[in-house]
Amino acid sequence: MALLRMEDLPLAGKRVLMRLDLNVPVEGGVVTSDARIRAALPTIRLALERGAAVMLMSHLGRPVEGQFDARWSLTPVARHLSMLLGRPVAMIRDWLHGFPIADGEVALCENVRFNPGEKADDDRLGRQMAALCDVFVMDAFGTAHRAQASTHAVARHAPVACAGPLLLGELDALGRALRKPARPVVAILGGSKASTKLKVLQALLGKVDYLIPGGGIANTFLAAAGHPVGRSLCEHDYVGQLAKLLSSRERAEVVLPRDVITAREVSARSRAHVRRLAEVGDEEMILDVGPATARAYARLLKSAGTIVWNGPVGVFEIEQFGGGTRALAKAVAASPAFSIAGGGDTLAALDRYRLTHRVSYVSTGGGAFLEYLEGVQLPAVTVLEERAEGRR
Repeated sequence: MALLRMEDLPLAGKRVLMRLDLNVPVEGGVVTSDARIRAALPTIRLALERGAAVMLMSHLGRPVEGQFDARWSLTPVARHLSMLLGRPVAMIRDWLHGFPIADGEVALCENVRFNPGEKADDDRLGRQMAALCDVFVMDAFGTAHRAQASTHAVARHAPVACAGPLLLGELDALGRALRKPARPVVAILGGSKASTKLKVLQALLGKVDYLIPGGGIANTFLAAAGHPVGRSLCEHDYVGQLAKLLSSRERAEVVLPRDVITAREVSARSRAHVRRLAEVGDEEMILDVGPATARAYARLLKSAGTIVWNGPVGVFEIEQFGGGTRALAKAVAASPAFSIAGGGDTLAALDRYRLTHRVSYVSTGGGAFLEYLEGVQLPAVTVLEERAEGRR
């Protein structure tokens, strides 16, 4: 994959426009989790050290396009970023027609989703953004799967369009995990619905050696294998399709639970029971994997060469249904394998168990992570490849 790299460009005296992923939780005007902001700091600092005037773009939440809404303003992000950088970060509300900024200064442009045409990848809007800069830097892997004005159209028209170090790091890690991985490869794919991840399941089963399903996906696989699932979250309409995946001899082995944790309701007050698969009652819900299953997963992960993890295996937010995900996180952290983890719930679990630093690579992308696993071309990366090819 040939991409122009920001690190290789002369940036002194240049107006550098960066598309970052600063979509962080904000409550009462205060950033409550700054992981994505901190991840972007090296890119911002590098441009400043090179003598650039740095303009930042990001989305926040899902406002009504074309309407300013203070609830989704990036102003709290600008304040928090200023604190982390130790220098002022100007907040620019009306920025599409240009604004003054000097070399060594930082400005944060207001939420890109306030602009009509952002989601539609409007070419005119992309040209307006591109006119602001000498160099456009795409460094938001989490939005790379979307062809939108601030991720795609702007890259078509900017004088120079390149990839930032965070985006390159994501692509390098995913490439290592999927293109020429150390074997065996174990993929862990959790989630509530198999239907929304069916293509990812099919793609992974053609690439990995073992697949560990979690959550509602695991329940649907269990039903496909003929096991009772009671009132568990399960897509019965997809049982037939998953049964075909289970019966395929040419695909990876799907590693199903041996035992499970059940309860009659999803509640912190619920009493949890360890059940063998055949013991799951009609009124019970499967909310986690059991201890025997957790030990089996740990043994498998210990012998893995590569681990790809997206999604917990149980309702880990409730203590009595978090044992499986906790054991899985510890096993991933302890494994000598190259490990990559992505998705909001996965990162929340790693953070909860204080194991984030022990995973080889933590992806900031959710949807983009899944689409890359599926083998889908990411529009924001494709346009950077095209621009890099045009410079040769």
